[in-house]
Amino acid sequence: MPFEFERTELPGLVLVKPRVFRDQRGFFMETYKHSDFERAGIGEPFVQDNHSRSARGVLRGLHYQLNPRAQGKLVRCIRGAVFDVAVDIRKGSPTFARWFGIELTEDNAYMLWIPPGFAHGFLVLTDVAEVVYKVSGAEYSPEYERTIIWNDRDISIKWPLRAEEIVLSDRDSLAPALRDAEINFTFQED
Repeated sequence: MPFEFERTELPGLVLVKPRVFRDQRGFFMETYKHSDFERAGIGEPFVQDNHSRSARGVLRGLHYQLNPRAQGKLVRCIRGAVFDVAVDIRKGSPTFARWFGIELTEDNAYMLWIPPGFAHGFLVLTDVAEVVYKVSGAEYSPEYERTIIWNDRDISIKWPLRAEEIVLSDRDSLAPALRDAEINFTFQED
């Protein structure tokens, strides 16, 4: 199998480690294979691919889309490095408001599967980083998109850069705290 699927402490969130074949020519890896992902419990069809480029210190997030336009995301960094974060925002979840963060880099080639019911964000750690992600569930719907403030005290993410180094969009800088955010996700046991 070209992938290792590692469950995290947040139910549903999965770190995906692809097998990378490197030699003097460069490398080869599979980034997605439906049959392997389906066996790992990630069988949702993808409906959209996204690609962003950002400079060091840019923080994008914490973003999500409400039901019925909720999205799952398979995220990876193809250039540079980012600190990628998912926050459980499913009401009734034993890990509600807990976060998981990991460095995704072009070198480690890790991917993070973030199912619906999680807010997602990333912070760029290198001069430039490019992030690509496959989206399941629904295509981008601005009327369903919501954001939680990046430095919410109830979540307490330990971002690896100082606050004065972080660059935000106007929308992200004005986002509400988790306690004030609109959320319509409910935790369901598998």
